[in-house]
Amino acid sequence: MRDRLLDAGRWAVEQARGNGVEAEAFVLHSEDLTIEVREGQVDTLKQAEEIGLGIRVFQGNRLGFSFTTDLSREALGETIRRAVESARYTADDKNNGLPEVVDGYRRMVTYDEEIERTTLEAKVEMAKQIEVVSKQEDKRIKIVESSGYEESRYSVAVVNSRGVEAFQKASYCGLYISLMAEENGEVQTGFAVEAKRHISELDPARVGREGARNAVRILGAKSAPSRPLPCILEPYVMTSFLGVLAGSFSADSVQKGKSTFKGKLGQAIASPQVTLVDDGTYEKGISSFPFDGEGWPSQRTVLVEAGTLKGFMYDAYTARKDNTVSTGNGMRSSFRGLPSVGTTNLFLTPGLSPPEKLWEDLERGMYITEVMGMHTANPISGDFSLGASGIIIEKGKLTYPVRGVTIAGNLFDFLKDIEGLGSDLRFFGGTGSPSVRVKRLSIGGE
Repeated sequence: MRDRLLDAGRWAVEQARGNGVEAEAFVLHSEDLTIEVREGQVDTLKQAEEIGLGIRVFQGNRLGFSFTTDLSREALGETIRRAVESARYTADDKNNGLPEVVDGYRRMVTYDEEIERTTLEAKVEMAKQIEVVSKQEDKRIKIVESSGYEESRYSVAVVNSRGVEAFQKASYCGLYISLMAEENGEVQTGFAVEAKRHISELDPARVGREGARNAVRILGAKSAPSRPLPCILEPYVMTSFLGVLAGSFSADSVQKGKSTFKGKLGQAIASPQVTLVDDGTYEKGISSFPFDGEGWPSQRTVLVEAGTLKGFMYDAYTARKDNTVSTGNGMRSSFRGLPSVGTTNLFLTPGLSPPEKLWEDLERGMYITEVMGMHTANPISGDFSLGASGIIIEKGKLTYPVRGVTIAGNLFDFLKDIEGLGSDLRFFGGTGSPSVRVKRLSIGGE
């Protein structure tokens, strides 16, 4: 596959150059597998394979783009023609262009051969085991909506007219469960998920137990009185907040005036305990890769260090606008689209204490296990008001569950109010966080 992708990329770039343009070919081959099990039987089994090439051309400062799923010479030639033709109608922008020439890439192991060698039957068995363990964990688990296994194996090649020729294979796999617990006519839902680079790191029993515990711990939940309270956010909840905050650290948002952090480099924007990193080279990250969607080397970028704003994420275009260099954040999810600023492995660096230490001194607080409506949070103003579930903390102990409450605040005040970080860093996809303690959030209940 390496030779096929690189040959297609080289040929496309060479043909495009014959039209008097600079060119870049992004070539992707992917194979995905999804298995879902219900009641011990395979309910869904999907296998998908895709291959394609996106060609980006620059005629002076004008950008043209086209893509194809057919790598034949005839189809590539037509794709190049469309890209060159489209460049005639785009705006002349001095910041358009290919990245500068690179020296090379960090050697990284991103592909697990064992995923390919593991039989389909063994993968089905993992999905089944999650379901079995969840029901064994607690008799109140009545319905498992789905338990599943997923994997993605892909190869990427980037070739451009400045001499870049990059290729890498990568893979990741994961397990998940969604279920319901019932007691005295009350039903609560729960889920658990994990994704790993190596299939040997997956643990179906762990996922099944966690899913069951997440459902039963909210049984018997009631409302909570309305008041400001110190709050502890589970890692999954905190990664949801980071997903909203991520855009504020994009150079594109800053340049368009859509980030509150514009003009604040070197200033304190968060608690001194907060260090936020985007790291495309992080060894355990499923989003790690030697280069980004433009063939620029991946790197570790410190966005916030000890509460101080240190930098932003750049692709080649935004870097040129700020007279700097890309941070390796020119991301592409497919050959069908252009690169744009995005995250790789974005995470809060953890503290040193186990998570239970975060609440042992609280007279009263709330341990937040789930939030709803995160898409309604305003990434520009930072204001949010979200539905939430959790467990009330009294005298340093987790006591009774609550649901049907709202939590409200401002994301940027929230960053400044972080006063504790656990040691339990967990990743959900490409975003990671430990448990986080916040001085207070407004709780709306009874």
